[in-house]
Amino acid sequence: MDDPADSNPFAHVPIEVMISVGRARPLVRDLLRLGRDAVLPLDRRVDDLVELYVGDRLIARGELQELEGEPAGQLAVRLTEVANLRGGL
Repeated sequence: MDDPADSNPFAHVPIEVMISVGRARPLVRDLLRLGRDAVLPLDRRVDDLVELYVGDRLIARGELQELEGEPAGQLAVRLTEVANLRGGL
């Protein structure tokens, strides 16, 4: 059965999706002191949801997961909330 989305002329245009795992607000002087093995704390916990953006628009939230198989260690996002394109999350 044909997917109705395939009839949309934009259906095969690639877009970039940004995944936000957290934010940090260090002082410039603290950034200048960063070196190898430095740790920059973020405002989120490891098990918090990540946010998916297209441009500056939040389109979904989800959980980080490691894919099974090759290549080992590859990350993925399992979506838990998806925005209504007309209204938001």
